[in-house]
Amino acid sequence: MSVTRDILATYRRPKSVALRRQADGPREDRALAVLMSACIVIFVAQWPRLSREAHLEQTDIMPLIGGALMGWVFMMPLVFYALAFVTQIILKAFGGTTGYKARMALFWALLACSPIILFQGLIAGFIGPGLLNNIFGFLWVAALLSFWFAGLSAAREETA
Repeated sequence: MSVTRDILATYRRPKSVALRRQADGPREDRALAVLMSACIVIFVAQWPRLSREAHLEQTDIMPLIGGALMGWVFMMPLVFYALAFVTQIILKAFGGTTGYKARMALFWALLACSPIILFQGLIAGFIGPGLLNNIFGFLWVAALLSFWFAGLSAAREETA
């Protein structure tokens, strides 16, 4: 199934999509591609907000974009790998799962939440800070946690 169809299916059946994506076996190239795609989408979602900040402060946008690029595309993948590693260690203590499945659960959750973060980025850019921006930020975090836990649950079931 295509990635976009899997993203849409994740909103209906996150556990079954996670099971299908993890059933292919450990493919680190695929895990890295999913993570980098998610980080690039999150980076792109920052552009409207950064453009608004640059316009309001009457500064150049390029340093802001460069900082977001450095943060989301080069640094955050390392943070997400570390988070997945800590998750794997915690799950191992409770009868856990493989490292690949723990990583893939987190990385897929990040990519599956990309439509929400893109919309939240548009809200931050066009409307600015406020209640609607906060609501969509909360929705993004809630969906991320929901998809992540569903992926971890699927990985644990498959291992048991």
